[in-house]
Order: sequence, then C-alpha cells, then structure tokens
Amino acid sequence: MIVSRGGLTAPLSSGVYVIDDGMCKDLRSGKYGQHPVNLGPQIAYDLAKGAGIEAVIVNGPSVDEFHSLARISGIPEIERRSAFHALNQKAAARRASEEMGIAYEESNMVVAHLGGGITVGAHHKGRVIDSTIGLGEGPMTPQRAGALPLMDLLRLLDSGRSSVADLRLRLTSRGGLLAYLETGDVSQIDARISEGDEKFRVIFEAMAYQIAKDIGAMSTVLDGEVDAVVLTGAVANSTRLVDWITRRVKYIAPVKVYPGEEEMLALARGALRVLSGREAVKHYPAPV
Repeated sequence: MIVSRGGLTAPLSSGVYVIDDGMCKDLRSGKYGQHPVNLGPQIAYDLAKGAGIEAVIVNGPSVDEFHSLARISGIPEIERRSAFHALNQKAAARRASEEMGIAYEESNMVVAHLGGGITVGAHHKGRVIDSTIGLGEGPMTPQRAGALPLMDLLRLLDSGRSSVADLRLRLTSRGGLLAYLETGDVSQIDARISEGDEKFRVIFEAMAYQIAKDIGAMSTVLDGEVDAVVLTGAVANSTRLVDWITRRVKYIAPVKVYPGEEEMLALARGALRVLSGREAVKHYPAPV
C-alpha cells in the first residue's frame, strides 16, 4: 500500500481513504483550494497503479468533523469549513492519550499545530469539533497573517495601496513574523532575542500570546473539560515560545509538547491499521 498526505478535497470525516479518479480530478481542478499538497495523492495514485496496489490518504487537511454551531460565521453566505493540520494534530493527540492511559476516542484535548501554518483544534471523543482554519483564521504564523481586524482590512483594500492578488499573498505567505521581522526562521528569531533585540521579542511573544488565546477559546468549546493541551509541529522546538504559551494555558490542563512533526509515522500507522484489519478503508465521495 502507498500512503500520501491528503490534499484539499471535498470535506471528509477522519480516516483512511482510497485515492481514486474522482479524488484526483478534484485535486487537479483546485475546486476546494490550491496548495502543493494536492500533488501528493496524484503521484501516489500513479505509482500504485503501476505496482498493482492501493494508494490511500490518512486524515487529510479537509477532515471535517465540526459540530453545527462551529459552522456559523456571522454572514449567511459564508460558512466556516474545517481546514486544519488534521494528520499531525490527530497523531499528537493519540500519542498524548496513550501516554495518559486513556483512549483517544474517550479524551478531550486542545491541540495546537505550530509550523509555517498554525491551527488550534478542539478534540472531543476522537472528533475535532472545532478548529481555527489554516488560512484566514487563528494566530499569525511565521508567514501567515492569521485573523485580522476586518474593517481595517477593507480600508486597506479600498485605499488602492494593495490589490486583491497582493493582499492574498500577504495574508498567506508574506505575513506574520516574516512581515514584521523580514524572517520567518524561528531559530534566527530566537537568536536575535537572546542578543537583546526587543522588537524581535515583542513580535515573537505576540505570536505566542495569540496562540494561547486560541487555546483558551477552544477549551470553552469543550466546556472546560480538557485532559491535556498538546503543542506540536516544528515551531514547538522553540523552548522560548513553548514557555510563553505554557505560562498562559497551564491552568486549563497539563501541557504536553511534541516538537516536530510525526506525519510520516502517522501515515504509516494509518495504512497499517487498514492492512491489519483494525480499521476499514473508506471511499471518496463522488464529485458533486
């Protein structure tokens, strides 16, 4: 079996899905979003066909387990749709559950994936019932702007100083730490702070502050019944950032930190659950 990271597909429940023509067609069209991750399943599908075996994805970024209240945005024409780091969030939550001696499907956790993109999810009994969305919501990241004051954003657009295309770039790949500090490299930022650079400290701590706020918000989704707060992703390698976040959220629940990403291991484990008969493989919905 060949396993790929999932792409931006139709909304799916969590699990392991067979890659087929319908999924690849949706990924090629970009109807659910354009992102480099859309290439992975298509490559895996071609390789699997040549080898005469199945190709699958595991917990792709379009996993959608939101409860009904989480979908309401404030404008009827806009529905909040799940788009977060499902693979790494769920892998980290399962790891925390195992260490605590409880089943993931019986636990409540708030998980923050800290990378080039940052998402914070509320995991309730094995389902992510709400999460910040990877593009356009949540805290700023090393390269993304995160949530912004909407009226000021509209004023910037109306001013003519930024086109829609330029603004889209600034929101998704030229914002956050990069916009303020001209670098999104967390190791460089840490080094500058250690050298006494106050601007770098303030901006980096502001990102930690925003992450902690979203962790607090997601704890309310779980009615305050949280078994653990989990920090994962490459940026969790910054002890400074983790300490700032932990100071603000440790009252909610014990904080577990798993720096880096175990996505390759999570993919392999997903495939193994199917191959060993412990989990049923799922089939992609027919394109609408």
